[in-house]
Amino acid sequence: RAQNRIRELESLWSVTEEHSEIYAANHSGGNPVAVSKDTAELVRYALDMAERTNGALEPTLYPVLTAWGFTTDRFQIPEREEIHRLLERVDYARVSLQGSALTVPDGIQLDLGAVGKGYAADETAAILRENGVNSALLDFGGNILTIGAKPDGSPWRVGVRDPDSEGNLGVLELNGQGVSVSGGYEKYFIGENGERYWHILDPATGAPARSGLVQTAIVSGESKLCDALSTALFVMGLDDAVQYWREHQDFEMILLAEDRTVYMTEGLSDAFSLGAGQEGREIQVIRYES
Repeated sequence: RAQNRIRELESLWSVTEEHSEIYAANHSGGNPVAVSKDTAELVRYALDMAERTNGALEPTLYPVLTAWGFTTDRFQIPEREEIHRLLERVDYARVSLQGSALTVPDGIQLDLGAVGKGYAADETAAILRENGVNSALLDFGGNILTIGAKPDGSPWRVGVRDPDSEGNLGVLELNGQGVSVSGGYEKYFIGENGERYWHILDPATGAPARSGLVQTAIVSGESKLCDALSTALFVMGLDDAVQYWREHQDFEMILLAEDRTVYMTEGLSDAFSLGAGQEGREIQVIRYES
């Protein structure tokens, strides 16, 4: 049942499969398209998170990602004029959802990739719980979600990758929570100028986000929230991410800055430990009161 549910959701949300509801909305010429409850819920969530993050999460950035080659693996550095032209077609606020009627204006392309895996993980966990599973670890490729503790009662131990080595930055202990990790090391290419260009783009510039962060890890009981915020807070950068956390406090986070300092919210103080060989790394604890 869980596997079938995952396949069902993928068939609804694929940007490239012609039978999907998102593909139909993107190619409707700006006309309303009737969508399923699942698609409506996810679109509503994506638009809400875009609003809450002031556009740091931008679900209509797909044409710009394509221009860089991140959707096709044919990497290139687009001309500034092309990026500027494509950014004129990037605006989540122009996407309309009225009940089950989804309207994507002509020229805009909606992509739910930044929240889809998290939503699917939450749905999968719900099915497993309904069928009596009280201990499980789900891996959705960058999104981990746990159900309860391990069968022996101890917490799940999940490694957070060190971007600079093959080892772990540290280990998170989870019990009924999820974690999503985003970083500039996941999908990138090296330009002829020797510079690294990664797939997390800043919607304001259409270029790879240079926010002073190299990695974000978001912990929450809701995988779709982890999914959305791991991208959005990477784009925001340290100061805005900390401010966002203090305003909402419905998640925890670990941020790795360019100087390799680890910033960790105080709710993870007992759940996160540095990995082998990382003992000398500086950790700054972010507290509820600044």
